[in-house]
Amino acid sequence: MADPEPVPVPAQVREKRGCPEDEDKEIPSKKLRVEKDSKNGGPPHPDEEEEPEGGASDGEEQGETFADMMKHGLTELDVGILKYVSDHEGFSGILKERYSDFVVHEINKQGKIVHLDDLSIPAEAEEVPEVEEQPKDYDVLTEEQKKQLGELQLFKNKETEVSIEVVDDTKEKRTLVHKAIKTQFPGLETKTEEKEGRKFIVAYHAAGKKALAEVKATTAPRKHFWPKKRGSFCHFALYKENKDTMDAINVLSKFLRLRPNMFSYMGTKDKRAITVQEIAVLKITAERLGHLNKCLMNLKLGNFCYKNHPLKLGELQGNHFTIVIRNISGTDEQVQQALTSLKQTGFINYYGMQRFGTTAVPTQQVGRAILRNDWKEVVDLILKPRPGAEKEFLVRCREEWAKTQDPEAALKKLPNKRCVEGQLLRGLSMYGKKDIVTAFGLIPRNNRLMYIHSYQSVVWNTMVSRRIEAFGLKAVEGDLMLKGTAAHVLSAEEAESHSIHDIVMPLPGFDVIYPTHHVGKGYRELLTADGLDIDNMRHKVKDYSLAGAYRRVLIRPSDVSWEVIQYDDPKISLVHSDFEKLENKPAPVFNTEGKYRALRMEFSLPPSTYATMAIREVLKLDTSIKKQTQLNTTWFN
Repeated sequence: MADPEPVPVPAQVREKRGCPEDEDKEIPSKKLRVEKDSKNGGPPHPDEEEEPEGGASDGEEQGETFADMMKHGLTELDVGILKYVSDHEGFSGILKERYSDFVVHEINKQGKIVHLDDLSIPAEAEEVPEVEEQPKDYDVLTEEQKKQLGELQLFKNKETEVSIEVVDDTKEKRTLVHKAIKTQFPGLETKTEEKEGRKFIVAYHAAGKKALAEVKATTAPRKHFWPKKRGSFCHFALYKENKDTMDAINVLSKFLRLRPNMFSYMGTKDKRAITVQEIAVLKITAERLGHLNKCLMNLKLGNFCYKNHPLKLGELQGNHFTIVIRNISGTDEQVQQALTSLKQTGFINYYGMQRFGTTAVPTQQVGRAILRNDWKEVVDLILKPRPGAEKEFLVRCREEWAKTQDPEAALKKLPNKRCVEGQLLRGLSMYGKKDIVTAFGLIPRNNRLMYIHSYQSVVWNTMVSRRIEAFGLKAVEGDLMLKGTAAHVLSAEEAESHSIHDIVMPLPGFDVIYPTHHVGKGYRELLTADGLDIDNMRHKVKDYSLAGAYRRVLIRPSDVSWEVIQYDDPKISLVHSDFEKLENKPAPVFNTEGKYRALRMEFSLPPSTYATMAIREVLKLDTSIKKQTQLNTTWFN
């Protein structure tokens, strides 16, 4: 899985707003919020918006503020991430010191790594537009009427409309006149009116003088013309730097004047990274998309082609990562041992830290309260004041709620009502505290489900740590493996012929079975301690009923390679990005005597797998933002 940013220090990201063709249009600067889909299979997190965008190497001096905030953050121990599978000695390093240190390329469903390496517009066979031959009786307008309509279309007369009397009044005749006007004079609309017993078709401007620009830009084809032989969806590679996938789609949708749901994709990618992924959009030409390359910073579109289908979440085969870990302390021998182990054995397939939020109230606690049907606690956990630095308006909102329990008063403290807190408060003001379930329902579904998925994840992490502690890296009697989509309990004999790479563990739910050894019984103990009944994971609200699922205990990355590099300038990029290659910029040059050492590693992972957990196995280092912030703050100081 492409992982969000576990690095501390904020910096500003700019994007150019003005396009030549959009100069007369006002582009809203307010950030649109879109309900987030899974991050390659994992749900989104409301805290992601609060995470920083830049790196300390960009010169911002806000490290202490963020470090103070993260004093109350989670560590890996808090979410059940306890074990390693290798026995090499760990070493320290800085993860994501710069966003360009984390590069992700999507692997599409054909198994091909998606690159941005072609900005050209695809050539198409010429096709006759829709204004082809019309029936003879289609030309129902006189030359005088055409002249009047043409002047009206171009605002060359003082009239605001043109009326055409329908003498031979039949519905068919009126339809022909309506069609003729709209086809031959784009920008005009028509309506039928009756005056003194006579019927007229009245032509008028649909969109004021803005329509004139459209008329001049479009000659023969109508605005909505789309060749029949061309696929309905334009697929393209989206290259982005330091921007979340949904933020990027919001920007594109604003420039193109589209709803964000016109775009489809196979998985969301990291914000604090350079990423390349495939996107599809309905009936927007490659020319229009390519034009945006002149307008945007930190985004680039290319590799255009037309297809007859959109993209679906989860269709990808995985992601290919190029990751730089700076300021490593390990010797070349330690690095060799660590990466050889990663290649041969792999790493524990833990859910990474970003699954659990970044603030002092972990998302899994909210999920547990939902599953227990304790809605008062759900509200308290989301809205109550919490330790650690937060944006000032959130602090004021929480204080107001604690003081008055008045949702409308607390809501007034929020400039952006679309955050989770704002959506919950709006629900409480509409439905009252006696109907919290309905009020909570105003939060987008993916965000609501994120809480209970987070609880499932912490249970899975905890039980897998127990499984590794109890039985190590071998398959044992009572373990589970998949046969097709169903889980099968291994006998002692079967365990002999299988390895740890075949073993799965369940996420708790009503449609899974559990290991039959003592670790399986631990699920029941853990859920009972949390006030939940493992035999009744169906909820009164259907959305919150957990079916459960199975997840592999260990993952072996493919295409693993690495090198230790030395360099002198801490601000230089150590990866040659797709965009730099397109711009013919030279690849980074390393100095074998440089004073800084970094580990540059590449590997591919399947969907819903966390690259930070692979890095954790290499470094033997806590990957939480809290610990990384402490490391970075020490390093930068």
